[in-house]
Amino acid sequence: MATVHDVTLTPGKDDLVLAWVGGQRWYQAKGRTPRLRRLDSWRLDDPAGEVGIETLVYEDLSGADGGPGVTYQVPLTYRGAPLPGADDALVGELDHPVLGHRWVYDAPHDPVYVAQLLALVRGRAQAQEGSVSDTPRPDVAGAPHPAWTSDPEVVTSSVLRGEQSNTSVVVETGAEPVIVKIFRTLSPGDNPDVTLQGALGAANCPYVPATVGHVAGAWRDADGQTRLGHLAVAQEYLRGSRDAWRVALERASSGTPFADEARALGVVTADIHHTLARVLPTRPADDELVATQVSGMRRRASLALGEVPALAEHEPAFRDVFARARAARWPAMQRIHGDYHLGQVLHVPDRGWVVIDFEGEPLRPLAERNALDAPLRDVAGMLRSIDYAGASSGLPDAEAAAWVAETSRAFLEGYAEAGHDARDDAAVLTALTLDKALYEVVYEARNRPTWLAIPVRAVTRLLQEDV
Repeated sequence: MATVHDVTLTPGKDDLVLAWVGGQRWYQAKGRTPRLRRLDSWRLDDPAGEVGIETLVYEDLSGADGGPGVTYQVPLTYRGAPLPGADDALVGELDHPVLGHRWVYDAPHDPVYVAQLLALVRGRAQAQEGSVSDTPRPDVAGAPHPAWTSDPEVVTSSVLRGEQSNTSVVVETGAEPVIVKIFRTLSPGDNPDVTLQGALGAANCPYVPATVGHVAGAWRDADGQTRLGHLAVAQEYLRGSRDAWRVALERASSGTPFADEARALGVVTADIHHTLARVLPTRPADDELVATQVSGMRRRASLALGEVPALAEHEPAFRDVFARARAARWPAMQRIHGDYHLGQVLHVPDRGWVVIDFEGEPLRPLAERNALDAPLRDVAGMLRSIDYAGASSGLPDAEAAAWVAETSRAFLEGYAEAGHDARDDAAVLTALTLDKALYEVVYEARNRPTWLAIPVRAVTRLLQEDV
């Protein structure tokens, strides 16, 4: 167990994190000056005794506007010499009165941290208190999945560059490769990326990766209250896979049909929905639930109008679409993927489509992501993603529209083959698809203004089709 020195660091580790965190992809309050206060910390031991490993938990108040802030998990490693090839992961340098000059790294880029985190996942390592020497931290612990029988040893590790809301690390083990996801934003409660994928795996669903295990933990909030939640999850890494977005975009860009693949994806989607409904709670869509759903749609429409005032001419049409959805019969509510699009699906050689990332929309509160929802929301999300692929293809508008229509029709046919025909609930599906497009309007206006035209055109088209 490592010794914790009660000394003054120059500069302090909090100062280093404060100067660094605002530029990270997973930091939510982009464009604002971070306002951090440290809530908690814990450590992992390096068996070689060379590298310090510490996870810090911060609350950021920069976007709180008087309410609670966002809680971030910031794992760091402390080294006595630079880590080769990790210049981009350097958080900063500090002087330690006992240990000397230290280089501080974003820990997921450090193979020593990755090895110990994976050992924690598998129950072979124990977390330690952050501020007290030789003291175990039992409320931060791994939960090995019983279906995964090997204990992977880290040979090499590399951080995926495309992650935004979390940090994922691909680990080569000499046997089956695994991928470890570190949740950067912490919320009390179960993370659906752990619970839903675990439930599907336990039900022998072939359309999700196998789970290696996860880490659950506790942290103290600003009021000193203990909060419980998930910190990380590990699963099999599907070597040689390609995400469906790239496959679909290549097909769309060349004008090549994607209908057969889309139909198969519809079957997979329906099977996952059926399995989730079988193994997890469901609830009939009573008047209260429907009212809550439509209320959320109206709220998100107001947000979109605030971001893009030019949409105001469509406000009466929005009301009509949502009113018809409010009066319609809805399928039963259940657990769903919640952020379903082509980028959340992998094509695996000799296996077909595999669905990943069950965390839900990362900007929604965790309680909402864990709530029962309409399975047609996932269908609407995939339809919007297919539209994005067509709009991004570079094809002339008419050809892109034809490709999108053919692909969407095939996806819906595949979904119907495996059970419920989403087209039988046209009023609900239209409202959910419009709702997703309006969510995209807000996202693109705030993050990718050059893409804003895609959802704005989709809103207009949906309303015309609904007339």
